[in-house]
This record gives sequence, C-alpha cells and structure tokens, in this order.
Amino acid sequence: MNSKKMKILIIGGTGHVGGYLTSLLVRKGHEVVVMTSGRRPIPVTGAWESVCPVIASYSREEGDWQASVADLGADVIIDILGTDVPSLYEVSKLHCQHLIVCGSIWMFGPPRIVPTPEATQGLCSFEPYAQRYDELVTTKNRALKEGMAFTAIMPSNICGPGKIPLDTMGGRRLEIHRALARGEEVVLPLPCSNLISPCDAEDIATAFALAVENRDAATGEIFNVGSAYALTTLQFVEAYGAIYGVDLPVRFVDWKTYVKLSPSKGAHYHFEANMCPDISKIKEKLGYRPAYTPEQSMDRAVRWMRGEGLFDSCSD
Repeated sequence: MNSKKMKILIIGGTGHVGGYLTSLLVRKGHEVVVMTSGRRPIPVTGAWESVCPVIASYSREEGDWQASVADLGADVIIDILGTDVPSLYEVSKLHCQHLIVCGSIWMFGPPRIVPTPEATQGLCSFEPYAQRYDELVTTKNRALKEGMAFTAIMPSNICGPGKIPLDTMGGRRLEIHRALARGEEVVLPLPCSNLISPCDAEDIATAFALAVENRDAATGEIFNVGSAYALTTLQFVEAYGAIYGVDLPVRFVDWKTYVKLSPSKGAHYHFEANMCPDISKIKEKLGYRPAYTPEQSMDRAVRWMRGEGLFDSCSD
C-alpha cells in the first residue's frame, strides 16, 4: 500500500465523482490539484481550502491543457473525464508514476454474461464510448510495455447526492422525478427482465482512492465498480415508490412502443441491456466494499434534490 503523501492531479475534480474524490484524497493527506474548465464553481470550504485549481479546457481540439499537465509534474494523474487518454499518457509519461482513467461498463458492449466481467461483450452501441474504450485498452497495453502504472475504473450507473439520478424513462429529468413524486403512472417495456445497478458517486470515488493507495495491485488492471447487487426494472420503480412514499402504477408496453416513448438510445438502453457489473476483482485486489445499496444511493440522491429545492414548485 502507498502511504506516502503524493501530488495528485484530478482532471474533472469538481464534478460528481470528482468532488467526492478530491475531498477524500485531501483528507488522506495528499496534495491535490484539480483541472477544471471553470464552468462549475470551485468549493472553497472544508477540504477544498488546500486544493489548487488549474483552469484549462481538456479537449481533443485544444492543447493548452497539455502544458498545464506537463508543468504540474504530478505523481498520480486521475482522469475522470477520459476525453483524450492517448494524449494525456504522452504528456505525462515522463513524470507521472500512475495514470488512472475512468471508463464505463457500457464500453464493453451489450452484456452476454451477468454479472458482467471486465471483458469485451460485443460491439459497443455508442461510437464515442467505443473509441474511448479502444484508446483505453491500447494505452493500457502501451503503459505495460513502457513500465508505467495504468489503471482503468469502469462504473455502472452513477447515482447519489450531487446529480439528478436516473429516472424511470432512462434519463435524468427533473420533470420525470416530479411525476414520480406525484405518484403518476410509469411505463415500462416488456419483458422487464433487465438489471439496473445505481452506484453511489461516493463509492466510485472510494474505488479510485483504493487504486491510488494500492498501485502495485492496480497496475495494468481494468476494474468494474458498482453496488453490491443490481435491481430488476420493477424493483427500481418500487424503490422510487418507497422513496417518494407513493404507490406507482405501472403500464407495460412492447419494446417497439417503448422506444417511441423514449426515442433516445442513451436513455432506453438502460432498459435494454443488463447493467450488472461483476465487482469481484476490485473487491479481491483492492479491498473495495460499497458502502451504499442501490436503494440507499437513490434515496440519498432524492434527498439531495429536495435539499437543493428542486421540488419546491412541485405540489406533492
């Protein structure tokens, strides 16, 4: 285990997972620098008092971020955005001891095995994810040959306080959650047999921190991260009913009808493919144990929404 204080750069450190991770690593005594576009306000209290922000646009089109990364000379770089892993590797390989990047279980393609291991399942349905996965694997193999520690973390559906959680139409829309709070009808596609695995952003942040602390065990690995179990589609709806304190009526439709109601592939894919990652490897190698169940993470997210006043105009 790496117990020494390190200089850690987090790209996307002010985001949903990044915010939890930044605070966690500061509390562990590390020197943390966050690279951010500046669009999201940077906290200034608590653990964030010691965080150094760097404003730069991390994109394939702009290269100003590369000079910032080179100048920082961080011991560890955590790329939560995963925008341009090959370029990041190239600019950081001379000084960085450990590069940790974030992917998604969607990158493996439609699952053929449940729980789904860290292995290609088929053609990824989303071109940006397919490209990023190819780059991630290529960079991992290159890092192994050149002697640099490289780790990838692949979360399932990210949930928890700080972001509107997945709704029952596969998006993150406040109006759908308001309808749920009013007890309105939920439409689901038959056969309703797929699995959904909301995982708390705090748990995902913990997985990144474990990779930092256990570099030898994490080197060259791709780790799934998720909750201890997944929910069926009906259990997912029932969980929201319990959280909102209502009985949610469900109307079942065939897949063709459902796609017309939810035409976005990125939305209805949640009810098309199983989202149930196998997390046995990260548990064994890094000691990962999720602190929150899917239901607890969903409840925490809804409580956050209420605390932010997102339901103030909704007559429950």
